[in-house]
Amino acid sequence: MTARPEFRNDMSIEEMGKAGNQYLESAWKPLYDSMHEQLTIAFLEIEDAAYGLYLDRLMPALFDGLEEAGFEATEPLREDDFVIGKRLLFRNSLEKWGTEDKRSRIFWNVIRHKNNQQPIGTLLTEIPHSHLKFDIPAPPVLYSLEAWEREPIAQGIRRIMASTER
Repeated sequence: MTARPEFRNDMSIEEMGKAGNQYLESAWKPLYDSMHEQLTIAFLEIEDAAYGLYLDRLMPALFDGLEEAGFEATEPLREDDFVIGKRLLFRNSLEKWGTEDKRSRIFWNVIRHKNNQQPIGTLLTEIPHSHLKFDIPAPPVLYSLEAWEREPIAQGIRRIMASTER
């Protein structure tokens, strides 16, 4: 696995997104290749949950790096929360784009300063995937928003996805 992303306490949400994307671009494919056979078999049994196994290995370095730099990337967990990749909550995600063989799920994490809990923005994580077989057809991508409330986040996601329709 490649090096962890480099985050600093004075970064803007845009800079965090850029640093996170550099990490994802270098790390996603080697991990995908190393886990592909195992996750192809797992997909036959557990379907989409196989992507959670992959993200459980890919995403912690990103969230650990943010936390070590003085940020929080999660909110208090509820009893019924389903979390993958250390900090990706299914209740904070949308999956409305693409075909069955190339879907996109977008997770969002409001990023706050640990010391004063001041929100600085939201990181969106797009996970391209197939519902027909285990396949991640493109690298996961981070987008940044300066918003941190649910409705402006949803509007930002719709705007980003409309501008990136492939």
